[in-house]
Amino acid sequence: MRIAGPFTRGVRIALGSVVGLALVAGIVQTSPSRPVVAAARARATESNTTTWVGGWGTAVQPPVAGDEDSGRNWSEEGFHNQTVRQVVRVGVGGTRLRVRLSNVFGTRPLRVDGATVGRSAGGALVWPDSLRKVTFGGASGTVIPPGREAVSDAVPLSTSPLERLTVSLRFTGATGPATFHRFALDSTYRADGDHLSDVGAEAFTDSTGSWYFLSGVDVDGGRAGRGTVVVLGDSLVDGVGTTSGADRRVPDGLAERLAAARRPYGVVNAGVGTGKLLRDSQCGGQSGVGRFRRDVLGRPGVRAVIVHLGANDIGAPQMDDPCVRPNPEVSAAELIDGHRRLIREAHAHGIKAIGATILPMKGALFPIWSQEAEKVRRQFNEWVRTSGEYDAVLDVDRVMADPADPTRPRPGYVFMDGLHPNDAGALAIAAAVNLGDL
Repeated sequence: MRIAGPFTRGVRIALGSVVGLALVAGIVQTSPSRPVVAAARARATESNTTTWVGGWGTAVQPPVAGDEDSGRNWSEEGFHNQTVRQVVRVGVGGTRLRVRLSNVFGTRPLRVDGATVGRSAGGALVWPDSLRKVTFGGASGTVIPPGREAVSDAVPLSTSPLERLTVSLRFTGATGPATFHRFALDSTYRADGDHLSDVGAEAFTDSTGSWYFLSGVDVDGGRAGRGTVVVLGDSLVDGVGTTSGADRRVPDGLAERLAAARRPYGVVNAGVGTGKLLRDSQCGGQSGVGRFRRDVLGRPGVRAVIVHLGANDIGAPQMDDPCVRPNPEVSAAELIDGHRRLIREAHAHGIKAIGATILPMKGALFPIWSQEAEKVRRQFNEWVRTSGEYDAVLDVDRVMADPADPTRPRPGYVFMDGLHPNDAGALAIAAAVNLGDL
């Protein structure tokens, strides 16, 4: 069965890590105290002098064409004499912010001729009194070399927890193919010409469901400053299966729980649909081990990382899909070795590492499951639960498993593709995150 609509091949083979509010309790295991906990506390104390945290963030990918499953995007064509307006939600409040732009997968210097940020009034609308110019080293624009990123100057705009912002970028010359994020689960708008200062939406007549060049919004001041939590994963983290435009992804739910608990930690969503742990792929881009330094260590004030990766490594061999190639079979030992690399890297930087088990995969309406794949999944999940190598465990598998058949997801928690958590499933996984582990 082919799933129609804007969810892509990523819907058909990617997984992830989803977080919401409070439904399921007692599914999180915590390892005995470890040296990394003291290191993380020391790192957080040291960062008090520099209180930037990741208010919002996404993992960037190489340009790839849209299709009938994913919907169109502008990554391959890029932009020329256009203004691009993007909408994001910041998890923490503060007194100022800064914008992160990425040309990591560009093949030419990226010239950004101007940028503005403001409070979203819905869609491409901006609250008039909130519009601010964004500068880079005091200049109105910047040039980002291929393979590099840029961080703007601080912008004096206060933010509230869970507030939606617009970030507008002006490109006069041709950008070439765009470094982007495919599954925004939100709308990005473009207009011909210079519309950086527009508060109205009249010029922004075209939209797609991806983000372009924008990789983060950092927040400082106010109650911000306790650190950043990064959720690193595949499409389950990315939010595939949840309602578009409703902020129902796992990291969104985690941000909501933290805000309700008055714990001002920033949350960055580093999930990539079709992303793998061990190997790059055509649509998922870099492997988890390959992008860990950029997507986790490259964020400000990181105190903890939650990792859900390996489902696509397990499932891809069952599929004849160019989007996930190369797709050789993997063993549980190979997955465990990859996760150990991430744990070592996190601990070396004083970051707590929380491992997520892989949710049930049988019953998906596309060929991702086999007896051998199930064996690997179970072996891997047992290691996550019992080895004590992660500092804590988020047991996504137990949250999502159907009590009548634990190899399948709960009917009420699963999206129409038979695999990904829907909004209710995301909410249930969210409730299983022990905030004390962060």
